Amino acid sequence: MGDTDQAALSKLIADFEQSGGSEMANAQLFLERFTRALGVEQPSPAREDTRHNDHVFERNVTFRHPNGTTSTGRIDCYKRDCFIWEAKQSAKREKVRATEQLELVGVETPQKLGHAKRGTKSWDRVMIAAKKQAEDYARSLPDDHAYPPFILVADIGNVIEVYADFSGQGRNYAHFPDRQSYRLSMEDLLEEDVQKRLCAIWTDPHSLDPARISAEVTEDIAERLAKIAKSLERRYDPKDIAEFLMRCLFTMFAEDVGLIEETDEEKRIGIGPFEAMLERMVDHPEVFPIALEDLWRAMDEGKYSGEFGRVLKKFNGSLFKTRTALKLEADDIRELWLAARKDWQDVEPAIFGTLLERALAAKERGRLGAHFTPRVYVERLVVPTIIEPLREDWAEVQQLAEDLARQGRRDAAVGAVRAFHRQLCTTRVLDPACGTGNFLYVSLELMKRLEGEVLDALESLGDDEARLLLDGETVNPRQFYGLEINPRAVPIADLVLWIGFLKWQLRTTEAKNLPEPILHAYGTIKHQDALLTYDSMEMLRDEDGKPLSRWDGETMKLHPITGEEIPDPDAKMELYEYVNPRRAEWPQVEFIVGNPPFIGGKDMRAELGDGYAEAAWKVRKDVPGGADFVMHFWDEAATRLLAKPPKGAKGENPLRRFGFITTNSITQTFSRRVVERHMNAKLPLSLVYAIPDHPWLKASDKAAVRIAMTVAVRGERQGKLAEVVRESGLNTDTPEVKLDVDEGKITSSLRLGADVSKATALVANEGIASPGVKLHGSGFIVSPSTATNLGLGKVTGLESHIVKYRNGRDLGQRPRRVMVIDLFGLGADSVRMRFPAVYQHIAETVKPEREGKGKGGSPDLKKYAEEWWLFGKTRPLLREALKGLPRYISTIETAAQRFFQFLDEDTLPDNMLVNIASAEGHNLSTLSSRIHWEWVKANASSMGAYIGPARWTKTRCFDPFPFPVLTDAQSANLDQLGERLDAFRKERLAAHDFLTMTDMYNVLERYRELDAKADVAPLSEKELDIAKAAQITVLKEIHDDIDREVFAAYGWEDLGKRLVGKPGATTPSPHKSEDQEAAEEELLVRLVALNQERAAEEKRGLVRWLRPEYQKPRLAHKVKGQDDLDIELVEAGVVEERAWPKEEREQFATMRDVLAEAEAPLPADALSALFKGRNTPKRKQRVARVLEIMADMGGARRGEDGFFLPR
Repeated sequence: MGDTDQAALSKLIADFEQSGGSEMANAQLFLERFTRALGVEQPSPAREDTRHNDHVFERNVTFRHPNGTTSTGRIDCYKRDCFIWEAKQSAKREKVRATEQLELVGVETPQKLGHAKRGTKSWDRVMIAAKKQAEDYARSLPDDHAYPPFILVADIGNVIEVYADFSGQGRNYAHFPDRQSYRLSMEDLLEEDVQKRLCAIWTDPHSLDPARISAEVTEDIAERLAKIAKSLERRYDPKDIAEFLMRCLFTMFAEDVGLIEETDEEKRIGIGPFEAMLERMVDHPEVFPIALEDLWRAMDEGKYSGEFGRVLKKFNGSLFKTRTALKLEADDIRELWLAARKDWQDVEPAIFGTLLERALAAKERGRLGAHFTPRVYVERLVVPTIIEPLREDWAEVQQLAEDLARQGRRDAAVGAVRAFHRQLCTTRVLDPACGTGNFLYVSLELMKRLEGEVLDALESLGDDEARLLLDGETVNPRQFYGLEINPRAVPIADLVLWIGFLKWQLRTTEAKNLPEPILHAYGTIKHQDALLTYDSMEMLRDEDGKPLSRWDGETMKLHPITGEEIPDPDAKMELYEYVNPRRAEWPQVEFIVGNPPFIGGKDMRAELGDGYAEAAWKVRKDVPGGADFVMHFWDEAATRLLAKPPKGAKGENPLRRFGFITTNSITQTFSRRVVERHMNAKLPLSLVYAIPDHPWLKASDKAAVRIAMTVAVRGERQGKLAEVVRESGLNTDTPEVKLDVDEGKITSSLRLGADVSKATALVANEGIASPGVKLHGSGFIVSPSTATNLGLGKVTGLESHIVKYRNGRDLGQRPRRVMVIDLFGLGADSVRMRFPAVYQHIAETVKPEREGKGKGGSPDLKKYAEEWWLFGKTRPLLREALKGLPRYISTIETAAQRFFQFLDEDTLPDNMLVNIASAEGHNLSTLSSRIHWEWVKANASSMGAYIGPARWTKTRCFDPFPFPVLTDAQSANLDQLGERLDAFRKERLAAHDFLTMTDMYNVLERYRELDAKADVAPLSEKELDIAKAAQITVLKEIHDDIDREVFAAYGWEDLGKRLVGKPGATTPSPHKSEDQEAAEEELLVRLVALNQERAAEEKRGLVRWLRPEYQKPRLAHKVKGQDDLDIELVEAGVVEERAWPKEEREQFATMRDVLAEAEAPLPADALSALFKGRNTPKRKQRVARVLEIMADMGGARRGEDGFFLPR
């Protein structure tokens, strides 16, 4: 790098300040001359192979769509690992590029004017759009390119806006260095500090990371505090020491940031009044407490300080309510003085709290040299948990405000932005294990950054930002809640938040103008156990009444002979029982984030005590004993996320997301069960962000740990899975961890799986599956002898109305051999005339109950009372589908084991059986296969956690299931296997009256687990008897043969090799290898893709009917007249028809969600056709307008094939 050429820079500014011509014509020329004048490397010529284009103009990037198609973008200027430079954008920009292509072939075009008049709202809009376009480009860089730390947005000849994100995530580019200084005018380029900053962006951008700059200052201060604390702890209580030192530190901070005003002379010599006072006290330690208490009294009350000789601001809060100053030796005062000489404006609150805690805790003091949690790690969780959803809201509001402004409704636009500002200022965040406030502070700072953008928007709309601040409407510490069990950490966390907040406020407001009192006692950081509350703790005693105790788990001593460290038997802690333990209360908030303690499930007793561990397990019975301690926090947050508001409460559950750091063992069996239970709930949660394996810090007394990050939301959502692909510098305070991010459905094992919610019902499967009849009256069920007494076998025609009957228990255990009176198709008079005995039986056993329930009951109950001789649900469509079939397929709706079998045509199924109107053996084989079972597990609504009954519902398990297209040979083979399976099981049951289907399939699964060498017990005597009678080896081979044949029918033999014969083929099993789980996930991905392929075929008119002779006459009309727009939607993976919102902001949110779901770009007319109701010209016009505004504001991109969101 050379020296800056000031003359060349001045001439550059003079030449370009008056430019108003083509942005494209000027941009590259400006940057070439600018870099030359600055003395930094200039862009190189672009190569055809873009892999080598690391510092070039017009760098191509590729937007990859989930369906495999791509769109192309071009970065104005790019320097790898440094920046993206983007000139301001407008709708004209694409036309400009097209025109330039004409010029290249000799077609003359008129000169193009700049995009928008500087200083106008449209100018602000195009600058915002340019920034968002640059962010899109950052996300679309090649996988081996890191996110550049800087984005530079230029209005050539006017300003350069600087944004930074040092986290390596590329998800939160914010004003740099702050909101007041990020926009550089041409005149600013002549300032030396600005030139140094820009040179660093070109040459060493990470040197500008504030966290790196502040780390050394902060650690030096903490070392000095540790010396003082060590000196004081022999004489004072630790809590008093902590509060005293915090008052000292805040006073130093207040002085350096100008909250304690300095005289002109103090400013000239660079020594503030507090620093000078401490220097004097080194020689007079006896008066130190008196002087300090007098100062703190003045700061608390806003009175005159005799020591400083001036009136001080009123600080108030709770910090100075207790003003006791501890007596210090001269050496200790000297350490305070040396700490005060540091520039406290450079202290980083995010790490200061941790270091202060270490300084104050004797056991932690040895870790002062250890590395603090890097801020980048904290941001990696805070951004997807809190900032991304808030930024989505903000993008909606920006688009709405633009829409309103274009309509001339400026006041409404201001109102929309102000409403969002109010939302931001009332958004609450909780860290239930907050420690010294690290995560809360970073959340506060990032929300303050977002607030800066909102205030900029208000300013551009002509609103009065200053009035907002004077009204106290700003993001502040009252919104941030913390629970912490360590009493010493609570006031530190409070102080960290206030220091961080004041540092931010002082970037926008002079210290003298800050409203008083400076501090407030909001009480949002509480000393509280986050998991348990209880009536009392009762000490456990032995038979003699002596307290029971154990080693404290920490204190060691040297062995007198070997010199090795051993547990100190004298360091004991008493054992307690927790009386009436229950869940602790958490404040209502919008977001929960944090890093609960790393304690393994097997270590809970040792680290927390038997009593506490037992109480925790008692309170949260759904958290397995082997699950890590953090999963108790995860379960509590998930329970709150999915909870319905209490009765009488106004509004919805406010909690939107939660995110936690956990150990990476969250994917192991016991911890994973906690996640699975909530992901499989009736109202499920989804993981929208996860890192399964990420480095963490090495504690001084423990091995280095690997952690996971998970962020959860309500409902079915896709997420971003980030995996570490490169890591370095882990033993430094600035580690580098490169992530590769992919999108899809994140499973409980923190892998990408199939999003089965995207599967749509297929016409091919329609009309042939149904639950059985629902009686609504036990009197319909009769024994064979009762049936004979009612006339069966004697009265003509009665054989059609008293038939065999089967329910779930009959299939799962053994048939009860009962019959049912089915009078479907007959009126009451007909029954009385033809079958008087049956009429009397039903009138006596069913009619009274029906009439009793019908009085004042629901419309259904009234109808049942009127038609008392008929079943409540007669299932006419099922009867029509079964007509003419000699048999049909049936399965139990809710069961832990999944099997299908044929029932004869003269057997009527109960409501708890689901039935498929097919007599074909190949369909029985396919439904009995592992492929269908994996589909069932993913789609069935779970009745238990992880292992338990699953509900086979027609709408999710059958209607969308894509059956294989069979060759004649495959059909014949599967027919034969289906017949063999059904006959073999029935023969075994007939031969042994103690056998049941449930027993057979339970033992079959035990065989598979033992074959896989799972850690399970050997077969019991009962199981051995079942295995022998049922010939389980033969049953297993039949199922394996079916599985191989079905995998081959789909063309997926590669998966068959990994899954056939493995545990969990017909019954859920936890005994699976990682490869098996990965193969199961891949199978689901293929099934969902096949479902969408079939749906697209059906839109074109190709339906692969299961029973064409039955279905085509009834359903063929459903596949006629499909237009091209429908096909485009299906091919893009957008299949769910939805309502078009009336509220304007919701329209932008809905369109964003649709584009996020789409797997390919879509034109406006296709998107308009997606919504319910008539696709009127008015709706088409509105949809097109919404899309145009989203694209203009950077919320979406236009491509040749339509609109899309960059991935």
